[in-house]
Amino acid sequence: MSFKDLLGIDDIPTEDIEEIFSLADEMLEVIKTGSGEANNKIMATLFFEPSTRTRLSFEAAMHRLGGDVISFADAKISSVAKGESIADTARVVGEYADIIIVRHPWEGAAKIAADHTDIPVINAGDGGHEHPTQTLCDLYTLKKEKGKIEGLSVALCGDLKYGRTVHSLAYGLAKFGLNIICIPGEGLEMPSHVLEKMEGDYNYSPTRIKPRDAKSLMEEADVVYITPSKSHQLSLFTDKDADIPIERDATQIMSKIDALYVTRVQKERFAKSEEGGGAKARYPVVNKNFLKNASFKETLVMHPLPRIDEISYDIDEDPRSMYFRQAARGVPIRMAISALLLGTRTLKGSSPKKTDNYEIYKNSRGVKCSNEKCVSTNETQGYLIPEFHLISHQPLVLRCVYCGHIIRPQYVGNSKSGKYFHFASSRVKWIGAKNLTLFNSREEADQAGFHP
Repeated sequence: MSFKDLLGIDDIPTEDIEEIFSLADEMLEVIKTGSGEANNKIMATLFFEPSTRTRLSFEAAMHRLGGDVISFADAKISSVAKGESIADTARVVGEYADIIIVRHPWEGAAKIAADHTDIPVINAGDGGHEHPTQTLCDLYTLKKEKGKIEGLSVALCGDLKYGRTVHSLAYGLAKFGLNIICIPGEGLEMPSHVLEKMEGDYNYSPTRIKPRDAKSLMEEADVVYITPSKSHQLSLFTDKDADIPIERDATQIMSKIDALYVTRVQKERFAKSEEGGGAKARYPVVNKNFLKNASFKETLVMHPLPRIDEISYDIDEDPRSMYFRQAARGVPIRMAISALLLGTRTLKGSSPKKTDNYEIYKNSRGVKCSNEKCVSTNETQGYLIPEFHLISHQPLVLRCVYCGHIIRPQYVGNSKSGKYFHFASSRVKWIGAKNLTLFNSREEADQAGFHP
């Protein structure tokens, strides 16, 4: 195995994803015949947020493999309600189970669990960060229905700011080099840190369409992937950052689109300053009339569920509607991943995990992650020190290892010399990660005893 835990889609080498799909196909037979391969193995499902499909499909997957499941019925009646840290919860549960599934509203919570237990941990959704097993279900559905993944063009449309499913999917599509077209809802553009990761880690920049062109694009597509318009998951891209140019208008690229992945407004993840607002853009309800367009003859209608009102019940029996089949495929996919991490199955030609080769900056003093939903800003027990990948020295750019958000500190201290510099100074590139101390202002640096 090239990975012990599954925290983000990047944990799985691209070549291994195809093998996982083959293993999922085998698991379809196991569902019919039963299996005792996970006999005497226990899965712990730690869900600190509501869930139906993800939780039940993981638990069904473990039972299909012949194992058992333990969980708490409600996080509010667990020791977490008494102030127990994620780290201590993981340490204790790691003594009871053989694999842990974590869903949590804080971004990076699954990584904390993985860092503090020796058993495998799977991220079942951490805030608006990632949801890797949902991405495997999405890609698996495209493969089963279209016969391939490579060469497809996928448009990701709607609320792109908070959605963990769409952030993971963007990375997954970029890994395969698909053509991605991004159409955000007004005010719900794809976060810059997601675009920067795609560009920096995959050398990939998506085509981006202006929000006002979304409707015209939806009128001419081959695959539709919808997520709810009220509370649950979310989605994808932006024309906000001028450094990545918008390519043409929607009508000029419609002929290239194989899939349209549309997402809901995820109001439950809005910051307090956004409450009472909402997306200005609205997209058509997918119904029989919508699908009459000749452009949708081969369109798959996909949805991670739950739906609210963005897909009409009148197309449930339409052969192009994939959402219930997609949910069902979560079981064989999660059976495959669970079996691999438990060691009851292996990949035939497992590839080495992609390494990022970034230096790590870790310092209890100075700059913290700016993301208010990051686990590093919410765990208050004192054991967690903010940690960052050092993406660039000139100018200085860091990425939080927990939530992926980018920070650009204004002042940089050298703990060896006791001096500090403006972030754009040419001297910054000569300061090693172990000697870095970061500050948001001159006052912070002065108070820490550094000198300009």
